[in-house]
Amino acid sequence: MNKKRLLTVAATAALVLLILLLFRLGGEEDASQAPASQRGSTTVPVAVAPITRGDITERVVFTGSLVAAHRVEVATRIAGRLEHLHVDIGDAVAPGTLLAELDDDEVVQNLEQARAELAVARASLGESQAALAAARRTLTRTQELRAQRIASQSELEAAQTELEAQQARVALARSQIDQRQAAVRNAEIRQAFTRIHADAKAEDTQWLVADRFVDRGSILQANTPILALVDLTPLRARVFVTERDYARLAPGQPVTLTTIAYPGETFTGWVERLSPEFREASRQARVEIHVPNEDQRLRPGMFVEARITTRALSDVTLVPVDALVERQGRSGLFLIEATDAGPTARFVPVDTGIEERDRVQIISPALEGRVVTLGHHLISDGTRLRPVERDAPDQAQAGSTEP
Repeated sequence: MNKKRLLTVAATAALVLLILLLFRLGGEEDASQAPASQRGSTTVPVAVAPITRGDITERVVFTGSLVAAHRVEVATRIAGRLEHLHVDIGDAVAPGTLLAELDDDEVVQNLEQARAELAVARASLGESQAALAAARRTLTRTQELRAQRIASQSELEAAQTELEAQQARVALARSQIDQRQAAVRNAEIRQAFTRIHADAKAEDTQWLVADRFVDRGSILQANTPILALVDLTPLRARVFVTERDYARLAPGQPVTLTTIAYPGETFTGWVERLSPEFREASRQARVEIHVPNEDQRLRPGMFVEARITTRALSDVTLVPVDALVERQGRSGLFLIEATDAGPTARFVPVDTGIEERDRVQIISPALEGRVVTLGHHLISDGTRLRPVERDAPDQAQAGSTEP
């Protein structure tokens, strides 16, 4: 049943096109072969539309892709075996969340050893301090005996040397303690590196796991990426523009975006940055568009079409785009003039400005009235017309009369 209906529709459409083609060829042949005097008396049906005044906006269209404004690859700081992976692709991650854990047996052993060595260094310091106190007492007694001429000068010098030696040993012991404390701190840091957390400083950021690079049990080297985290608010749209369009862009210009993921819907943003250089290979410059994405419906990697508003004009002369024709190398339109013989076509060269969908701005000359939008190939200057308003389909079907 569906195939028969499709065949019927196709046959009907083909018949209509054939009738229109025969009518057009016959009209052009009659118009070209008829004398000039007869052409002026022929009334040609044409579609017309009014010249209006209104607002128009200039937009340039580019295509590009969405990227995350903030994307982080979480990597290991030390080598080890991945023991636990607490998140996976698509999981929401709050700041400070524990993401993964490495096997820490060796790290814990090194930490215990460093702490033991620190305890030994502290005991050595205590021993050195006790020996230093004894050396000071010995020096004091030797000085008293020397004053009484009981101890010799060599004994006094030996006591002084022993005191200096014990002072050096105390200083060495203290340095060893500092060294062992640094070793303990280093071991504690390495132990902390076995537990990988999301950045706790990003308090206002809601991360999502975008990718997982490794699996549990993997043997990892230092600086091996394990996860990729993205923040979906905001996103950036990256597009590339040519030299002709670059001069029309500036930061802050509003942008409307569409994507095939949400047909018929639009998303807003604004131009955030323009690259100061063009790539030599493509002769294009990169433009970044800020996309708030507060509802987080858009995703990094989506293909988007960006319409950037470059100018907005108010109260300008507007005509349908279909009204424009080329005659003798000039762009113009056919204006409807009221004469004693009825509506007549007059070709008027025009300078155009902004084009928006089905409308175009006329910069000069000043125009008013109606213009031909369909049937240009059948008319020339002075052709009598039978206007059919395009916005009145019922009247066009019933047949229009001359005003």
